[in-house]
Parts: sequence; structure tokens; C-alpha cells
Amino acid sequence: MAFPEHFTWGAAAASYQIEGAWNEDGRKPSVWDVFSETPGKVSCGDTGRTACDHYHRYKEDVSLMKQMGINAYRFSTAWPRILPDGTGAVNPKGLDFYSRLTDELLEAGITPWITLYHWDLPQELALRGGWLNPDIGNWFAGYTEAVVKCLGDRVTHWITFNEPQCFLGLGYGDGSHAPGYILPEAEIIRCVHNSLIAHGKAADVLRAAGGDRFRIGYVSTMQSAVPAEETEECIAAARVALFCAKPEVPILWNITMVADPLYLGEYPSDLLERLEKGLPAGWENDMALISRPLDFFGINIYQGKRFRVHTDGLPELAPPKTGEAHTANLWGFEPEILRWGPRFLYERYKKPVVVTENGMAAADWVHRDGKVHDPDRIDYLARCLSGLEKAVTEDKIQAEGYFCWSLLDNFEWSFGYRDRFGLVYVDYGTQERILKDSALWYGEVARTNGASLSKT
Repeated sequence: MAFPEHFTWGAAAASYQIEGAWNEDGRKPSVWDVFSETPGKVSCGDTGRTACDHYHRYKEDVSLMKQMGINAYRFSTAWPRILPDGTGAVNPKGLDFYSRLTDELLEAGITPWITLYHWDLPQELALRGGWLNPDIGNWFAGYTEAVVKCLGDRVTHWITFNEPQCFLGLGYGDGSHAPGYILPEAEIIRCVHNSLIAHGKAADVLRAAGGDRFRIGYVSTMQSAVPAEETEECIAAARVALFCAKPEVPILWNITMVADPLYLGEYPSDLLERLEKGLPAGWENDMALISRPLDFFGINIYQGKRFRVHTDGLPELAPPKTGEAHTANLWGFEPEILRWGPRFLYERYKKPVVVTENGMAAADWVHRDGKVHDPDRIDYLARCLSGLEKAVTEDKIQAEGYFCWSLLDNFEWSFGYRDRFGLVYVDYGTQERILKDSALWYGEVARTNGASLSKT
């Protein structure tokens, strides 16, 4: 059997992208409510006010998961639904929604994986400085405590944060995500450090509540480095390219910027001079808290870059081929990303890897037979998963799970509803759901623990 016996096969989603019910049952606005209501910020003026109406249709959505045959669902809890002001009084109706969702999943034989923060910061906290405010570590710990107190008796898999590259790099760096700030790099570094402290405090809360019974991780994202050819020289070049400092890119797009503090207990030495202009005095004393032991390395991978060896012996980008393939939203098509990305991460950080997001946008529509045929997505997923299988069988990495992005077509942040990543098609006017061909195909992969990939 290529994949481990208890390998996790899941699908993922996030609160603001699917829930809707933006002002119901005590929920108050998040930064994304405010951002998406601002003209010109989101494609077509789309918002998450209704999204997929998952808040009211969660039972139907869990039924679809069960029909598919996946064994896990990664979802996020919404901070402004649980603590509407960010701190203070807990909203019981908000917690009750996630309690009911958890029970529905467990009854269906689906393991819940909770992400505590998937970008929907309460607007009230944004007005108090958001991630720039060093008090946010305590705010986040309080929120974590409220969630785990309610759900910790049934949920054992926890993720503190999803993709700081986006909620900080895009939210505070280039302004394309909420809250839409464009700040100097030193301020972004300050935000990163505050978020890492918040992670450490949340990890302490989780560990105190669940001990070794809990599996705790963190999710980052990256473009995987892929060897242009499968030679030792190109493999080595790709590995160096992935982890070395890249002065030409925004600082958070160096994967080591967050991963090294979390898993190695130190900021990367080749970025330190750049980092010190934004780190607070005495930052070294925070590293023990930041690097609390974690159980897995969560990574979201959608794209990659191909590297070869330059004549000077250093890595260089392989030149693009004319007419290279791309997905519907013009992202690159490099299906070897799950062969090499997880391998390189496992080699460096020595933690089991969980691919917490992978998938592609396709030009999906309902065909004349009433079905949604997406052979391009099936081919992409099959290639990616075959790469992950090679990383497990040939490279001997430890991989524990894979989550397809996304369960449903949904609100894709600044792109609104333009891009469809879902295994399930959503008609946003009627809220009708249709299992795409890829959903049925992926369900068979999950039921056979990957054995059906050889038939694709």
C-alpha cells in the first residue's frame, strides 16, 4: 500500500469563504466584511454576505462529504462569530454552530480538523491595531481558549494559523487583502513576530487542554521548488533555491521566515539583518514560546518554479517554455510540486507533512446533461497525488494527510466568485450543489487509500 494505513483524505474550506450569515446570531463584522464592502477591492463587488450559505446548509454539505467518501474536513472557526468584539463576552450561538457542525461530521464518520485563524480578524480588533498590536497574542489565546473549551472534547486536530504570507503579506504589505494596508517592511516584520507569539500562546492553550491527545500544527504556503530535470544536480539546486534568502521578493515569501522560528527555534541567519529592523527589543526571549513542539508541518501548495544549475554552480530559474500550460486563473501548471515540496520540507524540519491545501481553478459550468465535467481538475489532482505518492514510497518522507481545496466553489477573496476551485459546484443564485466528476473521482481515491490512482 503506497500511502500509510491511516492516511487522511480530506477537503478544506474557510469560514468567511463559505458561511454567509454575516450578521446573524450575534456575529459582528470581520476585516473581510469591511474590505469586501469597499468599492474596487473585490472583483465584481462580490462579498461574503451569503457566500455558500453553509451556516444554514451545513448538514447538506456534510452529507455531500459522506457521499464522496472523504474521511476528514478542514474548516475554520470565525473569530467574530465566537467573540464578536474580539475579546470579552463569548457568543454562545456562534460556538453552538461549530458544535453542531462537529457533531454532524463525527456522526458521518468524518474527522474535523479546525483552523483557528483563516483571515477573518474581528474588525473591532483591527481598529485597535490588529496584528501590529503586541496585545494580540493574548487576544488570540483568549479566543483559542473559548473554542477549545467548547470543542476540545470532540476535536483532536488543530491548526493555529493559515498562510501568514497572505493575511500579513497581502493584508499589510501590498494592500490586496483585508485590511488593505500598505506598510513598510519593518512594520510587516513586527506583525509577523506578533503573530508567531500568538501562535505560541495558542499552542500552550491547546496543549494544556488536550496534551498528547491533540495533534497541533501550523499552515504556511509556498511555491514549491521543482528540479528542471531529475538529476542530483538539479534536485540540489531546487532544494537550495527553496530555502535560501530571496532579497528580490517580499520577506514573507521566504518559506524560512516563519517555518524556521516555528520548527527550528530561530530566525534564518541569511534573513536576520533584514529582520532586525522590525523585530522588537528582546525578541530572542520569545523564541522558546514561538517554537513550542508541534506535531506536523501543514503546507498549502498550488504552484511551483523549476530550477537548474547555473554555470557558476548556483541555482537559477529554468527558462519558461513557449505556451506553457496554466490553470483557469492563470496560475502555473507544475504537477510535480507535491513530489518535491513535501520532500524538501520533511528533510529540513523533520516533521510529518500534511498537505493542507492543493487544487486548481477550472472553467467549470453545468453541462447539458446537468452534470459538471472537470477532467482537467482530475488530471491535475492525479498528477499531484502521484507525486506525493513518490515522495512517500521513493523518498521515504513521512506524510500524514492531504486536503483538496476546496470542498465547495466559494468566495475566493479579492477574486470574489470568479474562480471555481471546488469539488462541488455551487449555483450562487439558487445555492444548488452539484458533485463534479472530480468529487466522485477523489472520493474513490479516498476510499481506496490512493490505490485507484494507478487506474487514472
